[in-house]
Amino acid sequence: MNARAESAAKAPQAAAHSAPPGTWRIFRAFLRLGLTAFGGPAIIAIIRDMAVTRNNWLAERTFREGLTLCQSLPGATAMQMGAYVGLKAGGLRGAVAAYVGLGLPAFLMMLGLAATYGATRSLESFQALFQGLQIVVMAILAVACAGFGRALLGTPRHWLLAGLACALLAYGVNPFGIIVASALAGMIVFRNSPVAASPQACDTPAPSHVKPMLAYCAALLAGLGLLSFLDGKLFSLTELMLRINVVAFNGGFSSLPLMLHEIVDVRGWMDAKTFMDGIALGQVTPGPISITSTFLGYMLFGLPGAVAATVAMFSPSFVLLMLADPYHERLKASVRFQRASMGVNCCFVGLLAYTAGMFALATHWSPVHVLLGAAAVAALALKVDMLVVVIGGGIAALLLF
Repeated sequence: MNARAESAAKAPQAAAHSAPPGTWRIFRAFLRLGLTAFGGPAIIAIIRDMAVTRNNWLAERTFREGLTLCQSLPGATAMQMGAYVGLKAGGLRGAVAAYVGLGLPAFLMMLGLAATYGATRSLESFQALFQGLQIVVMAILAVACAGFGRALLGTPRHWLLAGLACALLAYGVNPFGIIVASALAGMIVFRNSPVAASPQACDTPAPSHVKPMLAYCAALLAGLGLLSFLDGKLFSLTELMLRINVVAFNGGFSSLPLMLHEIVDVRGWMDAKTFMDGIALGQVTPGPISITSTFLGYMLFGLPGAVAATVAMFSPSFVLLMLADPYHERLKASVRFQRASMGVNCCFVGLLAYTAGMFALATHWSPVHVLLGAAAVAALALKVDMLVVVIGGGIAALLLF
């Protein structure tokens, strides 16, 4: 009888969460994770295992609610989930520690690769290597576009909005305007479409981290204003990355069409080949593909450009997550928000299709290139790890070209 009572007393303790981790522990955990965070969204499963299963920092239900929230907001989903776990485990300091820890390895590795690329890209062997990597990038974009199309475009109306977005971007319409128009169109086109049932929204008191986030926004704006006086072109790049991150829904891939349009087509700061090389390097670093912003900033303005572009690419989405978390239920209950999101999703597929087409036109094709591209597409379709495909493509290029 006593044994039963002792067992019953221990059961609730086993179900309870462990003591809240310190900020330094959260940073170390996500730093280790960031060193091996290859595979983009696949890292979310590893974050869940670390936070929910092994460390018991938050409940499974809380993690799933966080995933829903992060998928509803702009920014790289894996990075957002790291910040969300840090927020629930250690408050605002935990969120910052997780976000920085998860992204720092990718930033440092991309910085090193960009510097190496700038110093050696004229070498014949490196030209052959990046010819192969460009083909692999094309395969990655094609497979990603097809996958997003299957997941997000379910009816002729979805396809129509995606096609219109692609056509408008090809015609030269500003992509930011296309995204806003797609959100408005989604509320009209999908007004009779069923949406997921959500609980009734309720009033939520403002959390303690709202004021620090607003102060951080003020600091960003002040820094941006100062930068406009010190270096107009660097200011333009930083302001561009801020705008891109605010509307980059559906993960890091959604930032690519916007960066391509603004940096290559509109400003002419970089040719499409160099831009593709940056994406290829982004695939051999851990973290989200939007870390390509570090490469772009470095190639254009050196170390200051890399730092400014990276901070601008990842700050808005972090701030939005911190501010939106307390109002998650209200966000889920908004039918207009859900239908606007449908329109933005369609737009994203169209913009990504345009980007893939532009890269295809900028790529030199030969029978060997076609074979390499087909092999890369087949490998990705068979779920071969993306890092393995990229490395394999680079080795094949060195041997064949």
